[in-house]
Amino acid sequence: MTELDPNTPVCVGVGAVSQREEDPARAAEPLELMVGALTRAAEDAGSRALLTDADWICVPRGFWDYEDPGRGIALRVGAARSKTLLAEIGVLQTTLLGHAAEEIAQGRARIVLVAGGEAKYRSARAQKLGVEAPLAKQTGAVPDRVFRPEADVLTALEIQAGIAMPVNQFSMIENALRYDEGVDIDAHAREVAQLWSAMSQVAAENPEAWVREPLSADAIREPSANNRMLAFPYTKRATSQWNVDQAAGLIFCSIAVARELGIPSDRYVFPWTVADSNYMRPLSERRALHRSPGFAAAAERVFARHQIGAGDLDHLELYSCFPAAVRVQLRELGIDASRALTVTGGMAFAGGPLNNFVLQALVRMLAILRADPGSLGLVTAVSGILMKQGVSLWSTRAADETFAHEQVGEIARDRDDPIEVVDRASGEGRVASYTVLYQDDKPQRAVLFCDLEDGRRTIAHTDAATALAFTREEGCGRRVRCAGGLATLIDESVSA
Repeated sequence: MTELDPNTPVCVGVGAVSQREEDPARAAEPLELMVGALTRAAEDAGSRALLTDADWICVPRGFWDYEDPGRGIALRVGAARSKTLLAEIGVLQTTLLGHAAEEIAQGRARIVLVAGGEAKYRSARAQKLGVEAPLAKQTGAVPDRVFRPEADVLTALEIQAGIAMPVNQFSMIENALRYDEGVDIDAHAREVAQLWSAMSQVAAENPEAWVREPLSADAIREPSANNRMLAFPYTKRATSQWNVDQAAGLIFCSIAVARELGIPSDRYVFPWTVADSNYMRPLSERRALHRSPGFAAAAERVFARHQIGAGDLDHLELYSCFPAAVRVQLRELGIDASRALTVTGGMAFAGGPLNNFVLQALVRMLAILRADPGSLGLVTAVSGILMKQGVSLWSTRAADETFAHEQVGEIARDRDDPIEVVDRASGEGRVASYTVLYQDDKPQRAVLFCDLEDGRRTIAHTDAATALAFTREEGCGRRVRCAGGLATLIDESVSA
């Protein structure tokens, strides 16, 4: 390590907090949880000076309405000279991590704190009990920097069609992926449930996981009073859990600062490369609904920089808001589905705090890497409906290459194959994908992406009978006639 550039970025402290306090009056609010996580991170590194001397405090926005949460943290930890950065929803969490490391690598900062947190369980308990769960108020607080997404995640037509919720859109990706794989509905349901069951087994061993009860594939797959269908093919247990009180804190500094403060080298974890694709294309406008050129490009860049492949990765944390997100990544990153895909247990079990899960996951990943010196860990991120993609590589071993925060959005754009989407079009076509929406636990209607014979796409819906049929037999590839936003089946067997 003596030959390292003094500005080499290293993560020296990590901390996570999970609270399950039934009384909202006693439960800490998100800002307090973030302070607690960063305090633990400083204790982990063995130096309080990492807090008081911080140059930047970076926070991704959550459900809360703090104007400048970084400033609130700074006041509580004594970081008098720190500047603050707020990343709005729609910004990749790897972007925040890459920015922190890049500021240090370029000599613009010596210490950067990254923290995120939620107290959605606290607010849900307060609502149930009919009491208040107030948050600290900030008057006139303005972050020094704000990261914002460049475009909207949803189109007006998607909102109009009633598929604005992430579970609806990810289920459409899932169904398109199943069809491309040529797997029947029953076999696919078993495969997805087994994938999630394996994650629950990992969560059972994670002390910071929100749900530590391992679940069988049957318990995840079969609808029940506690596991209702949300959008075909997803039950509640197959989706992310965001009603959690969790926070994470990470402390980055230069290797020179780490040495000055006498931080033990067994605390060091180096970011090797972060690659982000910020190219945005709404789901309905993607011709290949089951693909993600941004993930492929990000992984290629990371692997090429360090001359490795997916088989060289020792530990994985694939972003896991829904099964489709994981399964698409397996394809684009070339990862063997039979290996462990998470160190946390995933967002359905470890907990999925809004816009903060990657920070929670990284705390766990860095602890795993410290226990396995020299190993490689990959942590990925998603923003929107697989709209943005991030890939990050970490190790206790310093990389041969200097740190880089790579942008691969233009590559993703060049590989994109968009399709024009038109409102309430008439004509015949085929179902590119669909989901089934439920009311009172019964299929109410199916929402379809229909590719018309003229090369355009429209969004349409069906009656309840067709919706029910599409939960039992493949709907993708079926010929339909669209008119006025309605789709009716043309009697024909499914064509593969």
